Amino acid sequence: MDVYEAVTSRRAVRGFTDRPVPAEVLQRVLSAAAWAPSGSNLQPWHAYVLTGGPLAEVKKRAGERIAAGDPWDEPEYEQYPPALKSPYRRRREAFGEQRYGALGIPREDVEARQRAASANWDAFGAPAALFCYIDRDMCRPQWSDVGMFLQTVMLLLRAEGLHSCPQMAWAKFHKTVAEILSPPDELILFCGMSIGFEDVTVHHPRTGRAPLDETVTFIEG
Repeated sequence: MDVYEAVTSRRAVRGFTDRPVPAEVLQRVLSAAAWAPSGSNLQPWHAYVLTGGPLAEVKKRAGERIAAGDPWDEPEYEQYPPALKSPYRRRREAFGEQRYGALGIPREDVEARQRAASANWDAFGAPAALFCYIDRDMCRPQWSDVGMFLQTVMLLLRAEGLHSCPQMAWAKFHKTVAEILSPPDELILFCGMSIGFEDVTVHHPRTGRAPLDETVTFIEG
């Protein structure tokens, strides 16, 4: 698989089979992803990879919290601006309409949307998950570095025939994740990532992208 194919075939998959992901594949991907760029080579990412019993326990505890109606944990960072303006708001709304529309859930059915969203905390059935942390002392450029690391991981997973789904949703249950991982206090959970083989019987339409002239300006000589 060449780079272009990896980029264009990568998408947030929300349905995985229970086929195990070989440990050596995960190790190979994470070893290569270490070459992702970072300012002054800080490499500010801290990744935990869970499979088997530990992942099942995280899913179980998150599921119990959802069933009990527990509120989300106090956020440690803002996932979106409080007043999201367009075109970003428009794109987010379009994503929601497409995502839940494909599931037959109307916009006004908040309860059904919440039930569908709860699949996040089962990692969409994936047999492996990555939890990515960053040090609290890091600045915005280092958060950007973490994003480049995660993108590198996802592209390498495609090269291995695997799919993924990056999920900031896990940050809402960061205390539950910490119960299993026991990360140092100085780390913040940025996101989780479900990893595995796609369940092709689960259909979700692929979200579109803005036209190039909305996001790129060419200055030609």
